Amino acid sequence: MSTAVQGRGRLLAPDFARGAMLLLILLSNSAFMLYAGDYSAQADYPAPQHAADRVVQFLMVAFIDVRVYPLFSFLVGYGLVQSFTRGVAAGATEADAAAVLRRRNLWLLVGGLLHAALLLGTDVLGAYGWIGLVLCAGFLRGSSRRLTGSIRAGVIVLGVLLVASVVAILAAHFVAPELARTPAEDLGGARFTLSGAGETSYLASIPPRLGGWFFLLVLNGIGVVMPVAILIGMWAARSRIIEEPSRHLPLLRRVAVGGVGLGLAGSLPHAFSVAGLASPPPFFGLSDAGLYGLTWTTGLAGGLGYAACFVLIAERLGRSGRPPAGVEAVAALGRRSLSGYLVHSIVMVPLLSAWGVGLGGRLTSATMAAFACVLWLLTVIGAAVLQSRGRRGPFEVVLRRLSAPPKKESARGPNPARSEAAPGPGRDRRGGDRDHRP
Repeated sequence: MSTAVQGRGRLLAPDFARGAMLLLILLSNSAFMLYAGDYSAQADYPAPQHAADRVVQFLMVAFIDVRVYPLFSFLVGYGLVQSFTRGVAAGATEADAAAVLRRRNLWLLVGGLLHAALLLGTDVLGAYGWIGLVLCAGFLRGSSRRLTGSIRAGVIVLGVLLVASVVAILAAHFVAPELARTPAEDLGGARFTLSGAGETSYLASIPPRLGGWFFLLVLNGIGVVMPVAILIGMWAARSRIIEEPSRHLPLLRRVAVGGVGLGLAGSLPHAFSVAGLASPPPFFGLSDAGLYGLTWTTGLAGGLGYAACFVLIAERLGRSGRPPAGVEAVAALGRRSLSGYLVHSIVMVPLLSAWGVGLGGRLTSATMAAFACVLWLLTVIGAAVLQSRGRRGPFEVVLRRLSAPPKKESARGPNPARSEAAPGPGRDRRGGDRDHRP
């Protein structure tokens, strides 16, 4: 058994990664609520009002945008295989164990739709749900050859898109310089429109949220990055990468260094362009489409690099003994990541939207980041309290009950719903929720 396993049989790496990444997801989602800024220069972030805004925008594009969700997608894929294998080990048939995951994914899709309609247009639960449905049907019980072949195909597609992005940038510079820059208003508006945050009426905010949600649902499905990250997570679970990191240290180190490095190489040009911290090389100050493509296609490498870093950190902490209290508190939030994700929306959206308190119209990129950090810390404290009392997250409990087999199914054997989709062996009877999502 790996030294990265916590007490009561839980793995530290995925829990700690989910808890920490919830901060980055919150930072990303809260940026969509800045509805009163000047977006005439570019559509991602409002014009900075001071140096701190420039720094925050640079860090957001360089380290967070299109890098966080691939990490979560990797954990989703890892958890799907873990849940399936534990269900079968507990005595369920493969069909019953797969049916539990199918119900979970269906409810995630429904929950994502409700989440978007009520609060957050940038919801990702729906994407995990429908992509999980497709990939579980094709790969959960499929051969390893089919799985690795699909991963290679996805990586090749991303490589082609990466080359196309670079070619587009160079062509826009040398062939048609007039395409170098596109005004933000010609790109379809500022990205806060996806959240409906600027609407003064709650009812009027619902259509743009749902429109943004459907757009992102399709984009995440056909955008290759998220499905391939889930497939890689499924492969990693079959190889027991997180359970036995000591057997895979060379691979983990290569992925950590290479993934983070490639991710940064792809995001830095866009980060410089967005934040205006420095003048990028001439061929990078060009087509926004090329910069977006460069950032998007290297997002998978960045997300996997983060995942490898968290596994290496957990392996080192496991060797040194009991993790620090702060690390355990963040991991407690990771065990309740679905509840943490939804609580962030429940608190954040009414406070920031124009139809609510309207703080999103007064904050800047820097102060919005501070708001997100404070909210995340509060949920870390709340999760630690729940952990100390042996209580699960409320939304994890709801999802577990909705996903449980009907009584006529459960009569055929042990309930595979008790094996929840999160990496790590064993169950934590004192609040160790298995749900890995968002």
